[in-house]
Amino acid sequence: MRAAAALLAAVLALGAALPRPGLLPHGPARGDARLRPGDDESSPGLLLRRALRLYGRAARRLYVGTNGVISSQDFPRETQYVDDDFPTDFPVIAPFLADLDTSGDRGNIYYRQDDSRDVLDQALGYIQAGFPRSAAAFVPTNAFIATWEEVGAYQELSQDTEPSTKLNTFQAVIAYNDEDTYSIFLYPEGGLQFLGTRPKESYNVQLELPARVGFSWGDSDDPKRDGLFHSLASSERALRGLERESNTGIPGVWVFHVGSTEHVEPGGGQGAAPAVPQSPPEPPNPGTASYTRRVSSHTAMAQRPSHGGPVLLGFVPARGDTQEPGGDGGTGQSFSANPSSYSSGQHGVGVEEDVHFNPDVFTYSAASRETCAQHHGQCSPHAFCTDYAAGFCCHCRASFYGNGRQCLPEGAVHRLNGKVSGSLRVGRASLRFQDVDLHAYIVGSDGRAYTAISGVPQPAARALLPLLPLGGLFAWLFALEEPGSENGFSITGAEFTQNLEVTFYPGGETVQVTQTAEGLGPDNYLSLRTHIQGEVPFLPDNVTVHITPYEELYSYSSSAVTSSGHREYVVAEGTANQTLSYRLRQNITVAGCPHARPPARQRLSVARAFALFDSHEHVLRYALAARIGPAPDDAENPGVSPCHDGSHACEAPARCQPGVGTEYTCECSAGYRGDGRGCRDVDECSEGLSQCGPFSVCLNEPGSYRCECRGGYQPAGDGQACVPLAPPSDPCEAGRHRCAPGDRARCLSRGDGRATCECLPGYTGDGIHCSDVDECAESPCHPAAICYNTPGSFSCRCRPGYAGDGFQCTYAAEGNPQRLTPCQHERMYPREVPPLGDGHVPQCDEQGRYRPLQCHGSSGHCWCVDAAGQEIAGTRTAPGTTPPRCGSPESIQQLTPCEHARMYPREVPPGPSPVGDGHVPQCDEQGRYRPLQCHSSSGHCWCVDAAGQEIAGTRTAPGTTPPRCGSPEPTERPPSMCERWRQSLLEHYGGSPRGDQYVPQCEPGGDFAPLQCHGDSGYCWCVEQSGREIPGTRSEPGTTPPCLPSVAPPSVRPEPRPDVSPPASGTFLLYAQGQQIGYLPLNGTRLHKEAAKTLLSLHGSIVVGIDYDCRDRMIYWTDVAGRSISRAGLEPGSEPETIISSGLISPEGLAVDHLRRAMFWTDSGLDRIERARLDGSERRVLFDSDLVNPRAIAVDPVRGNLYWTDWNREAPKIETSTVNGANRRVLVHTDIGLPNGLTFDPFSKLLCWADAGTKHLECTFPDGTGRRVVQSNLNYPFSIVSYANHFYHTDWRRDGVIAVNKETGSFTDEYLPEQRSHLYGITAVYPYCPGARK
Repeated sequence: MRAAAALLAAVLALGAALPRPGLLPHGPARGDARLRPGDDESSPGLLLRRALRLYGRAARRLYVGTNGVISSQDFPRETQYVDDDFPTDFPVIAPFLADLDTSGDRGNIYYRQDDSRDVLDQALGYIQAGFPRSAAAFVPTNAFIATWEEVGAYQELSQDTEPSTKLNTFQAVIAYNDEDTYSIFLYPEGGLQFLGTRPKESYNVQLELPARVGFSWGDSDDPKRDGLFHSLASSERALRGLERESNTGIPGVWVFHVGSTEHVEPGGGQGAAPAVPQSPPEPPNPGTASYTRRVSSHTAMAQRPSHGGPVLLGFVPARGDTQEPGGDGGTGQSFSANPSSYSSGQHGVGVEEDVHFNPDVFTYSAASRETCAQHHGQCSPHAFCTDYAAGFCCHCRASFYGNGRQCLPEGAVHRLNGKVSGSLRVGRASLRFQDVDLHAYIVGSDGRAYTAISGVPQPAARALLPLLPLGGLFAWLFALEEPGSENGFSITGAEFTQNLEVTFYPGGETVQVTQTAEGLGPDNYLSLRTHIQGEVPFLPDNVTVHITPYEELYSYSSSAVTSSGHREYVVAEGTANQTLSYRLRQNITVAGCPHARPPARQRLSVARAFALFDSHEHVLRYALAARIGPAPDDAENPGVSPCHDGSHACEAPARCQPGVGTEYTCECSAGYRGDGRGCRDVDECSEGLSQCGPFSVCLNEPGSYRCECRGGYQPAGDGQACVPLAPPSDPCEAGRHRCAPGDRARCLSRGDGRATCECLPGYTGDGIHCSDVDECAESPCHPAAICYNTPGSFSCRCRPGYAGDGFQCTYAAEGNPQRLTPCQHERMYPREVPPLGDGHVPQCDEQGRYRPLQCHGSSGHCWCVDAAGQEIAGTRTAPGTTPPRCGSPESIQQLTPCEHARMYPREVPPGPSPVGDGHVPQCDEQGRYRPLQCHSSSGHCWCVDAAGQEIAGTRTAPGTTPPRCGSPEPTERPPSMCERWRQSLLEHYGGSPRGDQYVPQCEPGGDFAPLQCHGDSGYCWCVEQSGREIPGTRSEPGTTPPCLPSVAPPSVRPEPRPDVSPPASGTFLLYAQGQQIGYLPLNGTRLHKEAAKTLLSLHGSIVVGIDYDCRDRMIYWTDVAGRSISRAGLEPGSEPETIISSGLISPEGLAVDHLRRAMFWTDSGLDRIERARLDGSERRVLFDSDLVNPRAIAVDPVRGNLYWTDWNREAPKIETSTVNGANRRVLVHTDIGLPNGLTFDPFSKLLCWADAGTKHLECTFPDGTGRRVVQSNLNYPFSIVSYANHFYHTDWRRDGVIAVNKETGSFTDEYLPEQRSHLYGITAVYPYCPGARK
């Protein structure tokens, strides 16, 4: 101890920081093992000479990893944790968690266990400096030391880059005895030369994630939500303070109590020795979150009390400060995986960590506790609350029983409802069942439990007959209590998880059962979910199973109930009986009152038990009668087996087999060979060990195999043989269907013995009831014809004096049909005033041609027309003025639609057009559209049909091979109502309708297009299947309504490309995730996670920025790997199109202006901001000066403003200008760090950003005023978008999409994709254009 005191005195005398000698001795001279060099290496599990207590649990092995971590279990791949925030999925002690690399002689990592006196004394000196009172009697017997010496950060090296010379040195020490454990982090002076590492997936995106320092439990079923952790530092500011600050009074030395409690207690809270004088601590960031955090636990538990005490080892150094490193709120933090706003009903510790400081003293306090006054609402209405010294607990009142949080009346009848799912191998058959019903009936007065499970496949249900523990759980929960004893529900309440493993003999089949209680529902019904997986022995149809009465011992601890046993059962078949057995082990995790003392052991006595399968009702039944009482005094206390508490050293796939007391053995599971330490899979198929029968195929699986029947065969009833598959009968041929009569409907066989009904054309209904469609109501005939409706059809007849087929009628003069000229036709059949028409009736000359001068009969306007009656631009005169002088029209010529489009090319129309975008079509010798059309200016080519309509999916990009187009032969099917109406009107208009004349738009299949627009007026509306306008959908010019298809899609249709998955309608989010763009729909503002999918796969790309053009329904994105900008439509079959492929280095942020048809982007490689048209043309640089790291960019199309961020570490800022680059100015430049994400909210007209440096989400008015913090506890945001009353941002710590309420700032939801990798840009897709204007 004197040596330790001398060393500490020397350290304190230096005062500034910990010198290298302050580290505990390490290296080869001390017998250290050296971790092999690499980027993601881990040591073998080092078996400790004696187990240590870590986070309240026993640990017998420790592992050391390259990335600055120690764990009690082996590490997953670094991609699963190295870039993520706490908590981790596995237990962690992290002195500096980051992506480290010792390749190429860049440092060494040493580790060893030690029990030498000099090492233990030095460690004890540090511990007692941080815990002078509570550790005064602590004497360590063992230490584990891991040292990272001169290690570097991971780098992607190329020929042009040199390895970084910045190297880090730090050390972690775990000192312990049989009762307690402390951890020490040591950071010598100059030891931390870099504070973070660049993610491997960042590619050209310049990002550096700060290291994480702290502890993580990693032991819950869902540690991303429920795992506990303690964070010491996770920001650059806090990391910088590790060397010169402390919680022990010794700069660079940090001590934590991590042993006998279930939370980490930092040193410095008990009157620790002050350090030498230091600069005053930085004040807490005013924007940081409250220091109150929640620990996920179902019962209250206060922190260790603080006590004053003497200074270290009898000497008093000079005045100084003891503190946590600045920057993370000024204090270390212990809390659950998510802030309280993520909480979903769990109750837990309120750990208040208040910071008090003045110029002389800086202390740390954590002395709060939860009380009944605060949390009595967590108790059942039938319970009372009791305060204890370190928390509170709930207790059921008299005549009720339970754990206090849930209470049930004693002696009453209770019911349980639940669902059972499973995947079982029975014999050689594999069976699955999903969410079948479970019901249990409990007679509490005498401890009887009846369980019924319906819907399990018969072979599986019979095989489960011996598995009495399925119902045995309820017998233990509601057993009749003997005096002084408690049944299971009195301890667990209605929230627990049972894990059960059963091994059958002599076959060795193993099955696992998990039963999770999810609380009490209406009428106090317990809700339960059960999952069964594994293998069970096959039982024939005609057997019964008998189970003799038995007794079972249960062992209790504060958080678990365990039992194990060997059970026999008798299988009876006629007069033959066979006695079989199984071994069971179960572990029931509970969250009981920590201040109550459950019985150490109890005995469950089952007096009656039976199981049966009702083959008529397909119900599996169990019945038990049980009572629970004290275990006999002479029963041996086995303690908690390492197999049950997880502290065993068996490595998968070996199983831990409990022995006497705490002894155990490791055995290879069935299907593996080995000595229990090294197990290898047995290939039953290749070794001939399978029992697959004829007509089957053997497929090897890890630890097992399965038999699959060949094509045309199915499993037999015994679950072993394969028998021919009998084809199902055709209900349509057999007449076993409910369809309407054959003259109105048809029966369609599905091939599986079932049929569907479909009404014939001309009828409407569900196929069972079909009624006639009155086609005449839609006026499908020529205006000079009469429509006659008939069952299932209709007919058209020309009126007297006209000739034709009813769809086209011509005037007959003296019996000779005379074809009317377009002018005569328009005079004879004037149309009603259209939505934007003027009711003008044209004037014709003696030959039926349009007179060159046309005047409106009512308005007085006059104008000149050409031979087709089209107004000649610039000739219209006002009423009362001299009419224009018009020349003679050319001789009448009946133009085809293609010839007319060539002769009178229109400018780009606002509505649908066969060949829009100013294209002049190519016609053949007969005036028909040529099958291949190419745009003369853009270079795009596509195929068209006979009407000149583009054929979907045929368009090719400029410079590529044009599509091969066939001759547009007329379709073989009869024309649809839309096509007949369209052709009739085209002929009515003389083949060339004016811009104010409506012509219906038809789909390629003949149906009405769901969106219809009136000529070039800009008015659009949605239509029904019959073409009738849907009321309330007509839109103003400049916007289009979101119309759904008017007919259901056909059952067989060409599929889109495999890498394109079109989205559904409605509002949804699109996010960039490396080589793909993900689709995440919204249900209101909630994330509809179940419907999330990949929208677009882009192999070889790294998508960063993403935005959406609401007018053309296209997505645009930047690709830092391909150094390009591309786009794709949201329609099925759309293909990506690269629009900018040169002059880019690192394109990141992207914004689309749907009104100006322009896009804007940032390039952090060129330090530029550029703009271009949406097709990539008219590209120009807006800004290329005073930019260091431009990233996010946003546009306000309505006001014409542009906004962008620059995360220059020396001077980060947010700037603005007009969309043309004028009036550039700085909006925000104070209190920002790494503004990665930026969005302009079109609803609130606010500019908002997400900052990965300050962890803030903030908003301001577009002029920079009214700045406010919405959320101050983000993780590591990258991109953000606004929709309705929520923000949605991507996060690099969570690798997901996080939802934040705009008003409250609370986290409301999150989506974590199954494929874990970093998410980049995010945008919202609306069914309309927000904030549009004409």
